[in-house]
Amino acid sequence: MAVSRQQRRPVVVLYERIADAIREGVYPPGSTLPSEPRLAGELGVSRPALREALLLLQEDGLLSVRRGVGRTVNAHPPRRGYEHLQPLEHLLSGGGAPLRLRPLLRTTEEPTDFTAQHLLAPAGSELRFWESLLNGDGATGVLSHEWAAPEETLEAAHPAFAAALREAAPAVSMLAALTGASRGIALTAHSGVSATLLGTRRGRQLDRAADTPAVLVTQVVRVGEVPVLAAKHVLATGAAALPVRQSN
Repeated sequence: MAVSRQQRRPVVVLYERIADAIREGVYPPGSTLPSEPRLAGELGVSRPALREALLLLQEDGLLSVRRGVGRTVNAHPPRRGYEHLQPLEHLLSGGGAPLRLRPLLRTTEEPTDFTAQHLLAPAGSELRFWESLLNGDGATGVLSHEWAAPEETLEAAHPAFAAALREAAPAVSMLAALTGASRGIALTAHSGVSATLLGTRRGRQLDRAADTPAVLVTQVVRVGEVPVLAAKHVLATGAAALPVRQSN
């Protein structure tokens, strides 16, 4: 259940105000924040509340304290976590270069129980299916399975996404194609995270033992009430960390 801003602790609201200002360039990377009295005045808050929020921002890597200079904005602040819809290859990059995507399979297939449930795909329909391997320097690969809703559903709900899938380069994820085609279109997503084992086939693809522990992330993206994309992402032990941002 979503928590309204009014229910959040004041320090969290203040934290987010400053963090949003940093991400929007009000306080650009490398800049020094105004002094505490001035910043408290600009934000209309007390200095003790501001000091607590600044301490949290420092702990979370957005700010650094330099002796004789003050609080400065870090050049590479942490990326927003999994609550922000973005392609997995960017999310797992940790703010560096996106993971490399290697297409393994680009085909169509009939719905499985998973896709029939999450994409509301009728029996006998054809779904685009993309299987990809994501790799980064020194990082264990991530296996990604993505399905798009039936073509007629996409043409009615999000024709730009349908066109993007037809025109996408091989080394692009389906979610990257969707987000790139959705400027001005509101997307919502629901994800689940669970523990699993790689199994024989996925173990071969990731060059790991079949009994290697892994994290399974399922994801469904909607335009309005219409599901347009469903995915399963398998992150084996040793894969890049998946940042999950939480607040109360």
